[in-house]
Amino acid sequence: MTKLWGGRFTKTAEEWVDAFGASIGFDQALVMEDIQGSIAHVTMLGKCGILTSEETEQIKAGLETLKEKAKAGELEFSVQNEDIHLNLEKFLIDEIGPVGGKLHTGRSRNDQVATDMHLYLRNETKNIMEALRNVQQALLNQASNHVETLIPGYTHLQRAQPVSFAHHLMAYFWMLERDFGRFEDSLKRVNVSPLGAGALAGTTFPIDRAYSAELLGFDSIYENSLDAVSDRDFIVEFLSAASVTMMHLSRLCEELILWSSQEFQFIEMDDAFATGSSIMPQKKNPDMAELIRGKTGRVYGGLFSLLTTLKGLPLAYNKDMQEDKEGMFDAVHTVKGSLKIFAGMIDTMDVRTEVMEKAVHNDFSNATELADYLAAKGLPFRDAHEVVGKLVLTAINKGVFLLDLSYEDFQAAHPLFEQDIYEVLEPKTVVARRNSAGGTGFEQVKIALKKAASILENE
Repeated sequence: MTKLWGGRFTKTAEEWVDAFGASIGFDQALVMEDIQGSIAHVTMLGKCGILTSEETEQIKAGLETLKEKAKAGELEFSVQNEDIHLNLEKFLIDEIGPVGGKLHTGRSRNDQVATDMHLYLRNETKNIMEALRNVQQALLNQASNHVETLIPGYTHLQRAQPVSFAHHLMAYFWMLERDFGRFEDSLKRVNVSPLGAGALAGTTFPIDRAYSAELLGFDSIYENSLDAVSDRDFIVEFLSAASVTMMHLSRLCEELILWSSQEFQFIEMDDAFATGSSIMPQKKNPDMAELIRGKTGRVYGGLFSLLTTLKGLPLAYNKDMQEDKEGMFDAVHTVKGSLKIFAGMIDTMDVRTEVMEKAVHNDFSNATELADYLAAKGLPFRDAHEVVGKLVLTAINKGVFLLDLSYEDFQAAHPLFEQDIYEVLEPKTVVARRNSAGGTGFEQVKIALKKAASILENE
């Protein structure tokens, strides 16, 4: 079949070459954005007198028809027409006749595809921001129910100090808040219009780029036509923000997987987010958490793939840049799906408070409290650290924990210990006393919950 750009060519490519070079297999995801951009473009052409009002209205009506067909899934895309732009142009010409060929006046596929991706990412970034808020709400809901539920805090995956379970969950709330901010900030670079930059040098037609940008809801236009068609920073930035988000989700996934194991038993995942074994009937596997943890690599891959594609590319557009889309589409799909699953997992997980309570009593995570106790009485902290280390060793040798030691054991370790040491060592006391700003003390946790709720309420 004759290509829409084929006037200069004397032979056609073989089918397998067309198939290799075509992007319609994936860029058809931009169908609605491409139509949206085309409607704005032809409206501008009419306003500027480049097309007659009759031509403008005829093309707009044809595009509206294609939009309805696209919504109904009635458009059959062809590899021979390469990409979403030429497919839609062919559909338009078939729909309204040769006047459809005037749509492309004053633009190139180079600025057209860039416009499509700006529109696509603007919409999907907002969807992801909404999904982030849903996960934050789920975390806040669980945290609000567990301010005084205690869990061992870990460093090096070794018991360190007891913390409020709410405090632990809210650490992820604030991680996701930073993620939200990154996506929100990226919209400044996403919401810029490349439309009208042409292939690379602008156009001789008296177009109004600011008007088409206004019609599409863009805040501004690219100031340089070369930059407009070759910039993919906004996708790199999106993939970077998406990668950080997936990293955060993966960290919490790892904790959920550990906490739901037989060794921890701190939580149980809802059946809706777990699977069984084909051979071991007793198994309940936290598969959705594992899958999100695994899918993190897909998003990282999209980021590194695009960075590698762009490395060393000369201005302006190059065919290499066709490789900018699949990773972007995949990352959007992966992040949105992961966030939706996550909100459900957090909302429905069963927190086993009695197991957590037992855990914080059967360890040495209150040892730091002893060192602080002695330091508050004037003993240099390094000396206090040594005293407590030896006291821990005494307890280990006796096969008990610090709260099980006799008062004589404490006195033998250092005369500054008094009878109040048992109250000081109680896990709830240990946690409540850590009342510095941002700490795990119950009052601080309540303050944090109020701040978090205020953020979500003001959306």
